[in-house]
Amino acid sequence: MSERIPIAIQREAEKLRRQINEYNYRYYVLDDPSVSDAEYDCLFRRLHALEMAYPQLVVLDSPTQRVGAKPQKEFAEVTHAVPMLSLENAFDDTEVLAFDRRVRERLQTTQVIEYICEPKLDGLAVSLRYEKGILVQGATRGDGVSGENITENIRTIAAIPLHLRGDDYPHILEVRGEVYMPKQGFAALNQQAQQKGEKVFANPRNAAAGSLRQLDPRITAQRPLSIFCYGIGMTQQGSMPNKHSEILACLKKWGLRVNAEVVVVRGIQECLDYYKRMGNKREKLAYEIDGVVYKVNHLVEQEKLGFVSRAPRWAVAHKFPAQEVWTTIEAVEFQVGRTGALTPVARLQPVVVGGVTVSNATLHNMDEIQRKDIHVGDTVVVRRAGDVIPEVASVIKKQRHAHVKIITLPKYCPVCHSAVEHIIGEAVARCTGGLHCPAQRKEAIKHFAGRRALDVEGLGDKIIEQLVDSKLVSTVADLYHLTKDDLLQLERMADKSAQNVLDAIEKSKTTTLARFLYALGIREVGEATAKLLANHLGELTALYSATVAELQRIPDIGPVVAEHIVNFFADKRNRDVIDKLLKANVHWPKVKVSKHLPLAGKTFVLTGTLSSMSREEAKTKLEALGAKVAGSVSSKTSYVVVGSEAGSKLDKAKKLGIALLDEEVFLELLLAR
Repeated sequence: MSERIPIAIQREAEKLRRQINEYNYRYYVLDDPSVSDAEYDCLFRRLHALEMAYPQLVVLDSPTQRVGAKPQKEFAEVTHAVPMLSLENAFDDTEVLAFDRRVRERLQTTQVIEYICEPKLDGLAVSLRYEKGILVQGATRGDGVSGENITENIRTIAAIPLHLRGDDYPHILEVRGEVYMPKQGFAALNQQAQQKGEKVFANPRNAAAGSLRQLDPRITAQRPLSIFCYGIGMTQQGSMPNKHSEILACLKKWGLRVNAEVVVVRGIQECLDYYKRMGNKREKLAYEIDGVVYKVNHLVEQEKLGFVSRAPRWAVAHKFPAQEVWTTIEAVEFQVGRTGALTPVARLQPVVVGGVTVSNATLHNMDEIQRKDIHVGDTVVVRRAGDVIPEVASVIKKQRHAHVKIITLPKYCPVCHSAVEHIIGEAVARCTGGLHCPAQRKEAIKHFAGRRALDVEGLGDKIIEQLVDSKLVSTVADLYHLTKDDLLQLERMADKSAQNVLDAIEKSKTTTLARFLYALGIREVGEATAKLLANHLGELTALYSATVAELQRIPDIGPVVAEHIVNFFADKRNRDVIDKLLKANVHWPKVKVSKHLPLAGKTFVLTGTLSSMSREEAKTKLEALGAKVAGSVSSKTSYVVVGSEAGSKLDKAKKLGIALLDEEVFLELLLAR
């Protein structure tokens, strides 16, 4: 440690590292968080700030050093000191009983065997090597003898400690574990991919494997990965217990994550009971499992049993019923979601998958249909994973007959018969009947009444759902014809509450053109785009006849957004709803059209507190001049407006060399325009 660093700073950094590691242990290993996310983030930022100010403070196992390596060209090969063995599979009780019989015969005993039972995770097996308690290497299982060095990617997984707890661990400790992606994280990752028009992952296992094998660790760091450790490989200079269950207890004590569902049982019948319990619990688990594993608990007995080929004789994987089966697509229908997205759904010849009869499966979108080359009449592989909707995983092309039919996207919404919009480059096709389509009704009204739209205070989601379900409201225009008697029909709606809602609806009639345009819920027309449209066109009717080319002349409106706008106003029923809103006296002051927008094409970021105006007021003034106001600093930022108590945005702006404007210069810029 450099002598130039004050002792107090050194001690503070050491204390912060200890605190953060302790909080990580309680969160990931004990599942017992002891500090709020805000407090944790504050400590992390403080440690990072100290290390930025004093680079000599940075150590390999610092919590701040999980991400930072440059992308690699390829993964180096790692030879496992102790081979990573695979397991023999058992698919029914008979095979499990046979496994137990072989164990007792080889051990020459009639006594019941003590087994340890654990879930069999559907992830990717890895090896973690610790030297003097510090993580120095992570590797994939590979072929069992050698794998790939994925150390930099392993370091990005927050559930894997960079430094072990305590001081009684072996000098060298190789830990075996399964990296997986939780169900919730997998669903969110695929949703993001669909929204971006990117390829979706087939299942959490593929997602975990693909994430771990990224050559750029920054990508891995963005993926929701976790781990459960289930054993050890080699150790040096240190003693270990003589039971597998006690080894797992040691791993947990040292800060490594061990599955809470692991239990020790006596005899094979208790193993089978565990299998049934886990089968019933499977759907509720936060992660995918495809079976359970039984291991002889005593290490001395494991050594006596030995190995056969590349599998141990002292363990077996008891697999759950198949989650993938073959069946035939009999038809394809398109369902319309709450945001107007059309999802193709395959109607299948009913088939049992994982103990459940499946007759429908998602096809995701047209891009996936084309990528997998799916036709009506095809024989396909259907996959069901936990709570996830069954999906068509692939086509058995050898089974394809001459009479299969090509799947085509409908031209009109199957619910409201509005035109279907499918922008080139986007994976998802959508119904354009946003204001009147029954499938989108609730979401359209919730958006319309939202705080940043028409701001109908008191008209919450539950009330809107009741209004739609009771058929009191079909479109946003119906809100302005509600009576107190209508509202009093709703659950938990008293006279005063009903009047408050009516008053809020009346108040919402006075708005701005920008808010009104945003409230309509046009695809990809956010607040900033709505303001641009209002400032440039000045009148709502100008949008009725606007062409894609004309809209693209407005700064920051590209061809995709322009096409969304044109398609929305081309639907007569959308315009009918708008006319009803205007007849209900929804109105706004006349907009002064900005012929000259001096800040068009410029991107501003606001940080800190301005004394002369709120940040929202500053944003409005900038947008009125054609500027785009972003929430974060990037290389595309033109200026950063710096108020008092500016935060990390200022630091990043300085690092990137972005022009800085203090409040005085900022006000001069506004006045000069």
